[in-house]
Amino acid sequence: MKKMVVLIIILAIIFAGMVIRRNQIQSMSNINNVSAEEVNLIEEYISKIYMWSEVSGEALPKFEDINQANEIWIWQVVKKNLEEEKFSYEQIEKKAKELFGDNFQKKFPQEGIEGIITKEEENQYKATSIIIDEKEDKFLLYNIGKNENQYIVEIVEYIEDYIEGSNLEDETQEYNIILRNIQNEEIEKVKSSLSDIQKKEIIKNNIDKYTKKKIILNKKDDGNMVVTKIE
Repeated sequence: MKKMVVLIIILAIIFAGMVIRRNQIQSMSNINNVSAEEVNLIEEYISKIYMWSEVSGEALPKFEDINQANEIWIWQVVKKNLEEEKFSYEQIEKKAKELFGDNFQKKFPQEGIEGIITKEEENQYKATSIIIDEKEDKFLLYNIGKNENQYIVEIVEYIEDYIEGSNLEDETQEYNIILRNIQNEEIEKVKSSLSDIQKKEIIKNNIDKYTKKKIILNKKDDGNMVVTKIE
């Protein structure tokens, strides 16, 4: 009996998640023949390449060609998606191709970079920590268009500033989160108890105060996404 109750609860949670995801997709302004599965893949991929502005200047810099993109951003994205703390040069190169596609031609600097230092062992590198602030760079999917295996994705960029809750001794205490645009202008204050969906709805109601970017993605034969251009 207990197993049946647990199973029912699990199924209810899964169903609720599907309903929430469907509502998120329906709330976008423009969806052209894009399935929920494709939306999930798109959001998951953009999350992989979306960084912190204090690390690379922009959470998602613009470029016409991936080989012209900000190098700090490129290698920090690779570092973010490497699961191990220590890794080889070959692992870095392989992950870069996986994330950015076969057209990506840049080579990782043999001497390492900030955040990825060389080890004494040959071809060994180690990830080091980077100090980040109380502001979290985030995005929401706004529009998605599709042309065969290419997706034109419009996102809205925003910042969640947790400064008001950073010094609270009681982690369960509610506090204000400041919603900012990427120009660091305060747009609105919301309660920390609000869900991501609720916060995103508030942002959509003030959409003209935020910056949008267009991301061109291609879906490879193996089903994975790669970015080709950001406008």
